[in-house]
This record gives sequence, C-alpha cells and structure tokens, in this order.
Amino acid sequence: MTKNHGPSIKNDEQYEALREEGMSKSKAARIANDPNSGKKGGKAEKYEDRTKSDLYAKAQEIGIEGRSKMSKKELISALRNS
Repeated sequence: MTKNHGPSIKNDEQYEALREEGMSKSKAARIANDPNSGKKGGKAEKYEDRTKSDLYAKAQEIGIEGRSKMSKKELISALRNS
C-alpha cells in the first residue's frame, strides 16, 4: 500500500519509487507532480529517414570529427555512438 504524502504530492507511488532510487525529496516531488512525467518521449525522425545534409549538420552540432568525409551510413553510425 502506498503511503499518502499529502496534497503536495500528486503521484504518491511514483514519488516513493523515486525516493527508493535515491533521489532527493524535492527532485522526487518535482517529477511526481509533473503531469507529463512517465510519458514516452522520442518524437525525433529516424536517422535513416533524414538527408545526409541533415545528418552532417547534427554531426557538426555535436562536434564529430571527420564528418566531411563520411557517407550517410557512417554519419548515422557516428551519431549513434556519440
């Protein structure tokens, strides 16, 4: 049975799980009170569906060296391993 942590904690079960993982009370409370927490993210387009120039720009942003000589396949691999 989940303990009731009062009106300041919206999701008592999630709060307790986060505290057991070692999070501070304030951080666990922030996450447990966020209505979007626990929802799946990852709305980005797959690397395979992007153009080579898009991949190059992302590699440049991250700072992958040698990107100018890489093929699309090599850029994808480098981005996944960075």
